[in-house]
Amino acid sequence: MSTLISYKESGVDREAGDFLVEKIKKLVGRTYNNRVLSGVGGFAALYDMGGDRYLASGTDGVGTKLKLAQDLNLHHTIGEDLVAMCVNDILCTGARPLFFLDYFATGKLDVELAAQVVEGISNGCLQASMALIGGETAEMPGMYKEGEYDLAGFAVGEVDKKNLIDGQQISSGDSLVALCSSGAHSNGYSLLRLLLEQEPFATRNHWALKALVPTTIYAKIISKLIEKFNNQEGKSIKGLAHITGSGLYNIPRINPQFDYLLNNLPGDHEIPALFSWIKNISGLAQSELYQTFNMGLGMVIATDKGKEVQAFCQDQKISSFIVGTIMKGTGRVIVDSNSQKFVLE
Repeated sequence: MSTLISYKESGVDREAGDFLVEKIKKLVGRTYNNRVLSGVGGFAALYDMGGDRYLASGTDGVGTKLKLAQDLNLHHTIGEDLVAMCVNDILCTGARPLFFLDYFATGKLDVELAAQVVEGISNGCLQASMALIGGETAEMPGMYKEGEYDLAGFAVGEVDKKNLIDGQQISSGDSLVALCSSGAHSNGYSLLRLLLEQEPFATRNHWALKALVPTTIYAKIISKLIEKFNNQEGKSIKGLAHITGSGLYNIPRINPQFDYLLNNLPGDHEIPALFSWIKNISGLAQSELYQTFNMGLGMVIATDKGKEVQAFCQDQKISSFIVGTIMKGTGRVIVDSNSQKFVLE
């Protein structure tokens, strides 16, 4: 069993990242004009295009999952992760994805490798029903070791103002429905890679391949849910949280004026086996696991029609769970499920 006790010990300091965001807010804010509806801090930035629509945009990478892909020399799916990490963020506004751009940087260009990466990006864009309209390939000798490369992505979507999802309509008693993840998605890999190094060679490759499973792209199911439940009769898809870095800490981003009680989390047998392995080998406290990894929850929906939303997802062959409820509060995540009790605030 690992002696690691935190994500920070693997080299990732979440607190420093949060501090940087706070430190740069004023610098970023001085560039805003009256068309910027939301910027730093949200899942996606919103820009008023005039008339009846906003543009939603987001940018991201794939973290050190990229290093795992390079170690295994498997490059054809990492582009899907890149698209997913950007697109899933802009979906949280209710936006329809429009187009995507990528940035690929390497020391010496390997054409075949780069083509495999772009194949994954293209596949991800098809899953999200968006156009891959451009990008940048940068060859920078001396910046990267042989075989190394880096990726960044940029997604843009649009949302009608009347259809904007911003969490302002949620109420105490609303349900939290979680769409299942395919695995660790693209977060926690600095820790995950250290755990893999502790495995015997015979089993390391098995779990490494599990860890490389692409991030789920939720564009189609979110679009169908919005079409089904947000209409002239009302808006029942009230808030969305993409569970990325910092795990369950993402849920209060729906609306920090509420608490989020998770009293029905899926059990170990209901989520990807990768998480049971992580839990068993790491020795981490449950609270640390749930603020590092998604632990089977890929996207969380705040709704007043929890059972109906879950039934619709089942009809669409999408795995989901009603994981909890919303209460008036101060932005806490309260876990009381499967013998786990802790509070994140």
